[in-house]
Amino acid sequence: MKKLNVLLTLFLAAFLFSGMWSGESKDDLRKERQTMNKETLQYLYKYAPEAKAMIKRAYGYATFSNVGVNLILFSAEGGYGMAHNNRTGKNIYMNMASGGIGLGLGIKDFRAIFIFANKKVFDDFVNNGWEANAQADAAAKADDKGGALGAAITVAPGIRLYKLTKSGLALQATIQGTKYWKDGDLN
Repeated sequence: MKKLNVLLTLFLAAFLFSGMWSGESKDDLRKERQTMNKETLQYLYKYAPEAKAMIKRAYGYATFSNVGVNLILFSAEGGYGMAHNNRTGKNIYMNMASGGIGLGLGIKDFRAIFIFANKKVFDDFVNNGWEANAQADAAAKADDKGGALGAAITVAPGIRLYKLTKSGLALQATIQGTKYWKDGDLN
């Protein structure tokens, strides 16, 4: 029971830090996500210039702003974002949550960028949105100072993922389950 309480506390902390409880209007929340999307892409292009051409050629992409908390054996993440269909120009507003087990300690603010090669993988992500992963990383970053380890990886055929740490201090090796889903209020 104690482990369940710790896990629930981590989920709640990640959810609250994610900004999903802001009380802003729907239009303001959409604009906030569009701004986050533009800033995230600029941040990505600064550290991985090759990603700009990949995103331009892709069927679509998704950007997420996440806060992750690791406390010894448990980890939780919460965040929000949007998927963009390059063919139609349509934005799909989404949320995410993650929980896991493993060794870790710290908190970090990071961005996730998915690049989708075709309609099938884009639609599957938007409509089903599951990701299960094992991850190990180290981050010590504040603004432009410090560093974080991470690179683009292929998470499934036709899907590449970049994870970029904006700020935080964390050391972790975890197995996580992540759910991405459409935001019913903003779409």
